[in-house]
Amino acid sequence: MSERSGPLADDPFNGRRPTSHERMTGRSWDASYQEGPAPWDVGRPQPAIVRVASEGGFAGAVLDAGCGTGENALHIASLGLQVLGVDVAATALAIAREKADDRRIEVEFALADAFRLEHTGRRFETVLDCGLFHTFDADERPRYVASVASVTEHGGTVYVLCFSDNGPDAGPHPVSREELRAAFDPSDGWKVVAIEPDRIETRFHDGGAPAWFATIERI
Repeated sequence: MSERSGPLADDPFNGRRPTSHERMTGRSWDASYQEGPAPWDVGRPQPAIVRVASEGGFAGAVLDAGCGTGENALHIASLGLQVLGVDVAATALAIAREKADDRRIEVEFALADAFRLEHTGRRFETVLDCGLFHTFDADERPRYVASVASVTEHGGTVYVLCFSDNGPDAGPHPVSREELRAAFDPSDGWKVVAIEPDRIETRFHDGGAPAWFATIERI
């Protein structure tokens, strides 16, 4: 997998098309990490991920899509699993690698576009999406889900933790249960096993923001 050392000075998007979130905010994902912690960067793994990991929910090779500064990937890797964390934000990946070195955890981080995960050249038994799905608009979701499908083993599991429309004080990109089910369509080889209420910790939500935790199988 090819990697660049960081964003080009005259192209903060490294040649890719900005996502809907980036177009809305006028900032690249990488810029979110250049001026201190991003709103979603709480400095620890999400409780939902810790819980699922403690229950043995992660198996085989694991992909953390949109890993940010790596807290979830580092936690999963600390349990002895092979983990690849990918993101388009080179600054976040540099922070993640520094954490891995400091904690002496064996984990890999790489620059990769979530819409082109097949470029990793790998397949995974478990894929984690923590806070990525909800940043994509309706036009982007089919491309993203197809990208995830291209790297998920048949019989593998995809976990999605995203902001939900269920309850007050929702995050900036709330998603409905129906939108999750529509994105992971059975006709495209998916089985939505469960979509349960949960929370996502952020730097601006006391007790976390309302979330869905979806468990999805690749069939």
